[in-house]
Amino acid sequence: MNPLLDFSGLPRFAEIKPEHVSPAIDQLLAENRALIARLLGDSTPPTWQNFIVPMEDANERLSRAWGPVGHLNAVMNSPELREVYNAALPKITQYYAELGQNLALFEKFKVLRNSPEFDGLSATRKKIIENELRDFRLGGAGLPEDKKARYLEIQERLSELSSRFSDNLLDATNDYTLVIEDKGELGGLPEDVLQTAQEAAVEAGGTGWLFTLKAPSYMPVMQFADNRTLREKMYRAYGTRASELGKAEQDNTPLMDEIVQLRGEEASLLGFANYGEVSLASKMAESPQQVIGFMRELAQRARPFAEKDLVELREFARAELGLQTLQSWDISYASEKLREQRYAFSEQEVKQYFPEDAVLPGMFKLVETLYGLQIKASVAPVWHDDVRFFDIRNAQGQLVGRFYLDLYARNSKRGGAWMDDVITRRRIQKTDDRGQKAEGIQTPVAYLNCNFAAPVGGKPAMLTHDEVITLFHEFGHGLHHLLTEVEDLAVSGIHGVEWDAVELPSQFMENFCWEWEVLRGMTRHAGSGETLPRALFDKMLAAKNFQSGLQTLRQIEFSLFDMLMHSNFEAGGGKSILQLLDEVRAEVAVLIPPAFHRFPHSFAHIFAGGYAAGYYSYKWAEVLSADAYSLFEENGVLNPDVGARFRSEILAMGGSRGAMDSFSAFRGREPSIDALLRHNGLLETS
Repeated sequence: MNPLLDFSGLPRFAEIKPEHVSPAIDQLLAENRALIARLLGDSTPPTWQNFIVPMEDANERLSRAWGPVGHLNAVMNSPELREVYNAALPKITQYYAELGQNLALFEKFKVLRNSPEFDGLSATRKKIIENELRDFRLGGAGLPEDKKARYLEIQERLSELSSRFSDNLLDATNDYTLVIEDKGELGGLPEDVLQTAQEAAVEAGGTGWLFTLKAPSYMPVMQFADNRTLREKMYRAYGTRASELGKAEQDNTPLMDEIVQLRGEEASLLGFANYGEVSLASKMAESPQQVIGFMRELAQRARPFAEKDLVELREFARAELGLQTLQSWDISYASEKLREQRYAFSEQEVKQYFPEDAVLPGMFKLVETLYGLQIKASVAPVWHDDVRFFDIRNAQGQLVGRFYLDLYARNSKRGGAWMDDVITRRRIQKTDDRGQKAEGIQTPVAYLNCNFAAPVGGKPAMLTHDEVITLFHEFGHGLHHLLTEVEDLAVSGIHGVEWDAVELPSQFMENFCWEWEVLRGMTRHAGSGETLPRALFDKMLAAKNFQSGLQTLRQIEFSLFDMLMHSNFEAGGGKSILQLLDEVRAEVAVLIPPAFHRFPHSFAHIFAGGYAAGYYSYKWAEVLSADAYSLFEENGVLNPDVGARFRSEILAMGGSRGAMDSFSAFRGREPSIDALLRHNGLLETS
C-alpha cells in the first residue's frame, strides 16, 4: 500500500519514497474532484453534515498526503524528491485554485449561509462559512470565465516561481564552501566552532577548516573572527546568494520581478488597488496605509535610539578596535566586542550554560507549570535519526497533542526555524474493532524545526541564548496548534487565525527566556556542571536591549519594503526592486549595506513563504505579545491562573473567533504599544 494514502495514524516516514508521490496525489485529486461533482449534482439543500463535512474530509486527506511530501522536501531535500515535488506542486495549486473559483460551490455556500440551519449553527461554524465566502471572493469565484482562466494561470505560475526561488537559495547556500588551511587565520573563533569546521573538512575529504553559509557556520565567523578579510569574504558570499553576482541559473532577480508583477495582476483581476489590499483582506490590519503608518510611527520612536547605538558602535570600533571606517562585515564583530566590554560577558560564555539536554526539560517544565500539562518522550517513525517525538498529556493523563522535534542543521534541510502542522484536532467518526461507529477527537500533531549546530564529540548540543529564544518561539507556535480545543478543522489550532496574529503565541513564549526563575532551571555549565550564576544573568538582562534601536529599525526596513513593494510599486516600471529598497533605507535605516548586497534575493519570507505584504506581522504581533505578557508580569510570571486564562482565551480558541476578540477577552481591553516599547527599552524614561 502507498504509505502516503494511509491516514490511520502518523506518517510512515521510513517508507515514503519519491515514487509514491505522483500516484498518491493523482488518486486523491481524482477522488476529490469526483466528490465535488457529486456534491454539486445533489439537489438536496446543503447542510453542514451533507455538504461541509464530506468536503472537509476529502481535503484533509489530500493535505495529510501532501504535507509529509512538502515537509520532506524541506528537511531531507534530494534531487529525486525535488523533482517529484515540483511535478506535483502545480497540480495541487491548480486544484485549490479551481476550488476557490468554483462558482457552483460558492453558490452552495451562499445557500447554506442564507438557510434556516445557519442561525442554529455554533459561532465557530458560522465563522467557517463566513471565512469560506470571503475566500471565494478572494479566489476569483465571481470572475468571468476568461479572467478565471488567467487567475488560475497566475496561481500556478506563482507557486512554481516560489518553489524555484527557494531551491535557488538552498542551492546557492549549499554551493559555497571556504576552506582555511592555516589556523592562524582563525583567531577569535570559539573552540566548538573550530571543531565543527575541522570535522566538516574531513567529511568533505580534505584538511583544514571548512566554513559554509549555513547559520551555525556563518554567524560565528561574523561575530567572532578577528580576521577582517575572512569576515568580508563570507559577508560578500552570503549577501550575494541567489543573485546575478553568482551562478546565472541560481539568480532570483527575474523570479522576484515576475512574482511581484503577477501578484499585482492578481489584485487587479480581483478588483483591488494592489496586492497589499488582497493580503490584508484576511488579516487584522485594515489597509496598507494603516500598516505603513504603524511602521513609520514605530521607526520615528526607534530612530533616536538606533542613531545613538550606531554612534557608540563607531566610536568604540575606532578607539578600541582600530577600525577607522565601520563596514557591514564589522558590525556583528564590533557589536560582540562592545557587548563584552560593556557587560563583561560574551555570547560564547553564556552558550556554555545551555546544553540542549537542560534547555528542553526546562522549557517543558515551564509549559507544564503554566498550563497543567505533562510532556514525555514517545516513539514514532521519523525521517532522520536526529528527530525526536513527544506526547503532551493533560493533568488527567489524557493525550492532547504530539510533536516531532528536528533541531540540527544539515545539507538537505532548508535554513531557518519553523513549525508546521501534521494533523489537526477535530471531531471525527471512528470505527471500533467491532465495526461500530463512534465519535472521537483526532489528536493534533506538529513539526518543530530548527537549524542548530549538531552535537560534537558525544557531548550534548550547546545553544546560544538567541537559539534558546528561537526554540521557545517555535514551541509557542506548536502550543497554539496543539492546545486548541476547537473541534472543527478549518479554525482549529493555527488554521483560520489571522496571519498578523499568528506570531502572538510564539513571541509571547520568548519573554520567559528573560526570567530568572525560568532560566536558572534550564542551565548547566558544559565543564563545571554549575547552573547559570545570577551575576551573569543580570549582565545578560542589562544587555537585553543592547542595540534594540538598530534591530527594531532593521525589522521596520524589511516590513516597509515588503508592504510598499506590494502596494505602491510597479514591477518592470521605471524603478527596480533594489532601488525601492534603497529608498526605504534612505527613509528609515541608519545602517546601509554596501552596493553589492542583494538582500531581496534571499528574502524567502515574502518571495517563497506566506509573508507577502505581511512581514509587518512580526512587529504587529509583538505589540500583542508584549501586552499579553504584561498581565503575567503584573500577577507573577509563573502564575497558573493567568496561564489557564491565556490557554483558554488565546491558545484554545484557534481561529474560531477574531484575534482581536481573543486578545481582548484575555487582557480585558484592546492592545497598547507601550509594553512593546518598554520591553525593547525604547522609552525615554527607561
